[in-house]
Amino acid sequence: GSSIRHVFIIVLENESASTTFAPGSPAPYLATTLRSQGAYVPNYYGVGHNSNDNYIAMISGQAPNAQTQADCQNFTDMLPGTIGAGGQAQGTGCVYPTAVPTIASQLGTAGFTWRSYNEDMGADPARETSVCAHPAINATDNTQTATATDEYATRHNPFVYFHGIIDDTTLCNTHVVGLDALAQDLTAPASGAPNYSFITPDLCNDGHDAPCKKGQPGGLVSADRFLQTWVPRITASPAYRQDGLLMVLFDEAGGQEPSSCCGEIPGPGSPIPGINGPGGGRTGAVLLSPCIAPGTVTQTAYNHYSMLASVEDSFGLSHIGYASGPGATPFGSDIYNRSCGAAAPAAAIAAPSLLSRVSSRARIPVRWSATTTGGTDLSSYTVRVVDLGSRNHGSRLLAAATRATGLVYRARAGHTYAFTVTATNLAGQSSPVRSATVLVPSGVRPAGGHYSRGWRVRRVRGAWQGRAIASGARGATLTLRYRGGPLALIGEKGARGGVARVTLDGRSRVIRLHARGRLRVRQVIYRGFVRSSHHRLTVQVLRGTVTLEGVAIAGRRS
Repeated sequence: GSSIRHVFIIVLENESASTTFAPGSPAPYLATTLRSQGAYVPNYYGVGHNSNDNYIAMISGQAPNAQTQADCQNFTDMLPGTIGAGGQAQGTGCVYPTAVPTIASQLGTAGFTWRSYNEDMGADPARETSVCAHPAINATDNTQTATATDEYATRHNPFVYFHGIIDDTTLCNTHVVGLDALAQDLTAPASGAPNYSFITPDLCNDGHDAPCKKGQPGGLVSADRFLQTWVPRITASPAYRQDGLLMVLFDEAGGQEPSSCCGEIPGPGSPIPGINGPGGGRTGAVLLSPCIAPGTVTQTAYNHYSMLASVEDSFGLSHIGYASGPGATPFGSDIYNRSCGAAAPAAAIAAPSLLSRVSSRARIPVRWSATTTGGTDLSSYTVRVVDLGSRNHGSRLLAAATRATGLVYRARAGHTYAFTVTATNLAGQSSPVRSATVLVPSGVRPAGGHYSRGWRVRRVRGAWQGRAIASGARGATLTLRYRGGPLALIGEKGARGGVARVTLDGRSRVIRLHARGRLRVRQVIYRGFVRSSHHRLTVQVLRGTVTLEGVAIAGRRS
């Protein structure tokens, strides 16, 4: 699956494989025509009942909870929303906090593009908007049933259940759009098309309603007609023809059939994902791609978590939520069984995670490389950097179409930088984006820091930025308030090293800085592992001399 660079997902509603793919199926185009053109996966499973939990699982790996199982009748925040085992948000509610990642946030961070296309969204402007449509927080969802003028359903649009998307109005309005936008995007060159397209038909064309409020038959008959309209347009698009994958999936099996696969486990919010059993039932799926031989059939079992892991693998992303579980096996050679050209190169990038370990100055050495297979040589690299401490988090281009394999970046003390590299071969195929994050410590006077009682700055050869600040006064303190994540305190150890108490958000630890032999500079004398938020740090001298050189804070906001 590493050659896949454009993913299209069409999600249909509430049918079991035993109905959809049976002889005499009401959906002959899907059950016969498309099935013969790609891979049929009879043992593909939903992960819960009813609908909303399956859609959310597809893009985030979040397991069903009581509210999403009930299709989020009220658009309430997931509270407290803390992240627990398996990357699962804990609490009640269905609108997930910003800390919960999605495939959309992963793709955006890695430099890829995505779009969610929703049929009938905004058809009735009095009911919902035409982009990023969702109820207000704590409001009742008025799209749970279709009307004669509007068959959009918020619960089938998973992207609007994440604050990381809906709180960014520009992002949401340009990425969560109506189905009409798909027609234009399919005509774009592969390089200009979204890398990930999530396509949601309305409540009639996804097969949910039968008959439909606008008079169509609905069910699998209308779903099949939707596929006949859109699948040929997708498979004719430059993006699909170059390196595409189209998946036709169902959210859950019919009749609340509760079977599961792949060692599915419940999340913290519901002990029984399928309401009456462990899963969302066997739905079957069809996958089309230049990398899949027509007529392929695999008996391997997969589910929505497996699918998410497979998409993440295609773009070189880590697995989130239950896509990281041992049973979420990504699609393998049972599906990707045909050569579809030279494989994309594999890139690597290296930079020190904490700059003070290798340097005394704010100069970051960055190196990158790539390997190629399939007989296609490397063409060039593209290297970017994001200052995670800046207000806009904008990406800055450091090198485009370069053959160089390294640089030294002039950094700012107290900032965190994410460097990314993409390698491109002579066939125009690009590697997954690889990244390296570097923490650059502050100087001896970090922003927001306050020293009391007898601290003195002195020059120290080899120290971070050539300076250190020391105090031998008992009770002398450094107080620092900051907004950011994990923290490392940089200081010195030596024969005259003293003892200090470090307190982070009320939790204290005594550190001892005495060490035999010569003075050791640029030492990590304390690490605090906290989530990105507002924090308070104090360092208090208990005895002897305590010498500090700076503080390194992951993702500190300026």
